Amino acid sequence: MNKYLYLCIILSAFIRSNEISFNEVTKLDSDTIQISFILEKVSYLKSYSLIEPSRLVIDVYDSRLNKEISEVYNFPVKKIRATSEENLTRIVIDLYEYVKWKKPTQTYTENGVLLNLEIEKAKKLENNIRDIVIAIDAGHGGRDPGAVGSNVVEKDITLLIARELERTLRDTKGYQAVMIRSNDESVSLNQRYQNARKSGADALISIHADGFRLESVKGASVFVWSNEASSSVARNLSERQRKRIQAQIKDIKPYDFNEDEAMTIYPSTYKNKIDQSLILGNKILEQLKRDPFTKIHKKNVEFADFRVLKSVDIPSVLVESGFITNPEDAERLNKKEGRRMIARSIFLGIHNYFKEQPPSGTLLQNNQAYVNYTVQEGDTLLELAIRFGITVESISKTNNLKNNSIFQGQILRIDI
Repeated sequence: MNKYLYLCIILSAFIRSNEISFNEVTKLDSDTIQISFILEKVSYLKSYSLIEPSRLVIDVYDSRLNKEISEVYNFPVKKIRATSEENLTRIVIDLYEYVKWKKPTQTYTENGVLLNLEIEKAKKLENNIRDIVIAIDAGHGGRDPGAVGSNVVEKDITLLIARELERTLRDTKGYQAVMIRSNDESVSLNQRYQNARKSGADALISIHADGFRLESVKGASVFVWSNEASSSVARNLSERQRKRIQAQIKDIKPYDFNEDEAMTIYPSTYKNKIDQSLILGNKILEQLKRDPFTKIHKKNVEFADFRVLKSVDIPSVLVESGFITNPEDAERLNKKEGRRMIARSIFLGIHNYFKEQPPSGTLLQNNQAYVNYTVQEGDTLLELAIRFGITVESISKTNNLKNNSIFQGQILRIDI
């Protein structure tokens, strides 16, 4: 037998020991319910909606049912059913009408991993609608400061940029932001991408600010995952990460999803993820090049062995916002305006990526995304137009502005 095929069979058999059982339906409020299932460990999922008739589907790979599921429920859910064939379990939620829904999440509990699907009743929908989920990883944190410059520490800068990005996504209809860390806490590399998977992320953005022995080295860079580094800087960063990885391998729990094994089991899925990560990375880099505050270190997307990017299916990009060991970059990243522009560039790159290939059943598929932007001190219409890639006339027309004057705290709708 071919050695590669034999290895795939052995690994597949190992991964496949994941039993699923129905848990319960919980009413969260008058319009929202949560349907939950119990898994033995975090799983590789695909979820999507179907119309005529209205249904939500969750495919759980390398799993099996404890017993066949067939549960009749009340409006808006008609029936909950599931079957297993070979290494795939398909859960189907039959609906009376179209609903708003959230991508399934996975949460550790004492009884196993809880798979949750949230459904909300809504009026006059022409399809089942969900938000695009973006996992935001603020690099380092807690006991790990990251790079240290003069009066600036990487872990602080990355969290501030992450919060700016979170706010923009939160203000944009059609997106949901998930923070991998929200404060100064230690999160292992393994748990960073595990948390992205558990949150049902459509993409992962990891934010960093590098340091180097030479003060003259400066500028932002964008990375995607590869075994082979594409430059000396990428190679240096990869080596530093490998040392951290060895110390954190023990952090992988029995109920975690094993990304390394999944790469062998799902090679075509993994290749597509790499291709999509490169497209997403280029979209972000394009926006960084347009940012008047930010200098670019490398004009092309770089490749490096960053563990946090190693998901088998989630497009993942790491953004180095600059070198805090460079005085010019450190000054830029210490200012709110500089951090805000980095966050806006990342957001516009994300948005342009999903605008070209919107996930099924999202607002972007119907060209309905917009930002409710709160005007900050020092903002001008021209700056906002440049930042969001639109015209001053477009902002003025959408918001019925009589002139170009705007004030701090004013909320503007920006169609993007």
